[in-house]
Amino acid sequence: MNLDLLVPLLLPLASWPVARWVAPRLSPRLGSWLLAGSALVLAVGSTATLAVLAAAGLAQLPFVGELGDFSAVAFRGADAVNLPLAIASGVALVVAGVALTRAATQHVRWHRKVHAELNAHTREAGFVLLPGEEPVAFAVAGGGGRIAVSSGMLAALEPQERRALLAHERAHLRLRHHVFAAIVTVATTVNPVLRPLGAAARFALERWADEAAADRIGDRKLVATAVAKAALASRSQPSLALAATGGPVPQRVRALLSVPSSGSRRNPLAAVAVAVVLGACAWSAASTLDAATDLHSGLETAQHAACVLAQGTHGEPALPAFRHEHRDCAER
Repeated sequence: MNLDLLVPLLLPLASWPVARWVAPRLSPRLGSWLLAGSALVLAVGSTATLAVLAAAGLAQLPFVGELGDFSAVAFRGADAVNLPLAIASGVALVVAGVALTRAATQHVRWHRKVHAELNAHTREAGFVLLPGEEPVAFAVAGGGGRIAVSSGMLAALEPQERRALLAHERAHLRLRHHVFAAIVTVATTVNPVLRPLGAAARFALERWADEAAADRIGDRKLVATAVAKAALASRSQPSLALAATGGPVPQRVRALLSVPSSGSRRNPLAAVAVAVVLGACAWSAASTLDAATDLHSGLETAQHAACVLAQGTHGEPALPAFRHEHRDCAER
């Protein structure tokens, strides 16, 4: 089980080269799907592997064997996982669970606070107008999706630039980018090694919204100008919201001003990169499944050993108390 366990734990280390070399060669739509999906698969694989290691360690404890009607001694002899590694995996699993709980609590509180504030303001032309000179614009899920723009942001843009900015924010809601962002947040919270992959996925989401706004408006230069001016005017934004001012803005503007790419279907290097990433994700999932299968087989072997002991050695009757604890052996 050693190799099966190492693969899901080591593959997340590839998130940096994927974010550095693979992501820039993908179209924004494909990049968003691939990066968010691979982050989820790798996070689930590494977390499940930690759970398998922790479970294997617990199964070596005598009182756990008594509770599960299997021989902890027999399992310890058949399983290759040592107890210190299992303890470390259990600690890592607890830390990941605490981090995920904190992140979920923070998001729920922020979500309620933002919607409560938006409910206090009027909605005009499909967006909530926030009073104040601070330039702010963002999209938030919930309640059918809502866009908030401050008076200061509207004052910083020309009328056509406002249309481009709103088209960007509407694209976030229409394309359900909040689902992608939530997946990335969960993945990078339970496995911080995946943060480069998460940053690349968030940038791809902003690029996807940029391209969708350019298609809707029909003027790439106008969208680039609106994004640049909004970013220059904005000093801050809600940390958990999708906004036109998010991500590396100079790179987004440069991409909008360049000729749009034809996608990875005509780019052999991008196609190969996609195949490699998908293959790595499949390898991680298969290795995690194999590790879980090995754990299940080890437990079955330990249960069989407990049944043999309960029935007595060489035909001799076992102790009544042991037979009572393993009374279901005859049913197996």
